[in-house]
Amino acid sequence: MKVWQAKASTALPVALARLHHDTGVGDQLRIVVNAVPKSWPRERVELLVRGGGFDVDEVHVVRDRIEIFANRARTLADTVGRGMRLLIVGLNPSWFSADAEVGYARPGNRYWPALIGAGLVDAQHDRNAFATLDRHRIGMTDFVKRPTPGIDEVTPAEFREGAERVRALVEWLRPAVVCVVGLAGYRTAVDRKAAAGTQPVVFGGRPVYLTPSTSGRNATSLLPTLIDHFRAASALADQQMRT
Repeated sequence: MKVWQAKASTALPVALARLHHDTGVGDQLRIVVNAVPKSWPRERVELLVRGGGFDVDEVHVVRDRIEIFANRARTLADTVGRGMRLLIVGLNPSWFSADAEVGYARPGNRYWPALIGAGLVDAQHDRNAFATLDRHRIGMTDFVKRPTPGIDEVTPAEFREGAERVRALVEWLRPAVVCVVGLAGYRTAVDRKAAAGTQPVVFGGRPVYLTPSTSGRNATSLLPTLIDHFRAASALADQQMRT
């Protein structure tokens, strides 16, 4: 069993994402998070480990240290941190993306072409979630970590539970804007009447922009339309950062 240690900080999610990248599916780990401040609940550390792409088996608290016994899951790891302009929230990963270790990796998905077209990332960092966070301040997570062939296999309960995990992440990291990609999951988890665009209510205390799905299966939203949506989400983030 591999032992991995890190300090509790806003850099912990990225460190966990890199650990996920460096380990194989099913690897067993003892994750030790040191110097956990009293202001951090145990639940936050466990949330970050799950978001990092690990299935949690046991959690032990020893003074200011939290030890988690976990397995590396076949899923995507969150790439999130402080100072995000946008936090992109997908519905759940496909098996293809989980194995590629980057969201929206399937050929025909229009997410990355739409971000490039909207000027949010450059082609050099296409499909590089770490560079997207570091250079462009765009983080990525999903409501549901469990991969499936399609969202029809995700239950409403999973979407609602996942939304609470993401809400806690948003309350902690305070991105300028939360950008949810895919109407169906947001309608199930948050607002059943939601339409694409800026949402009338905040999520985790932050504004929300909702875009249609970028999947190639969504024939109703063409690439130019998706580009316009991401430009609008970016403009909303700029507005929030000026206030």
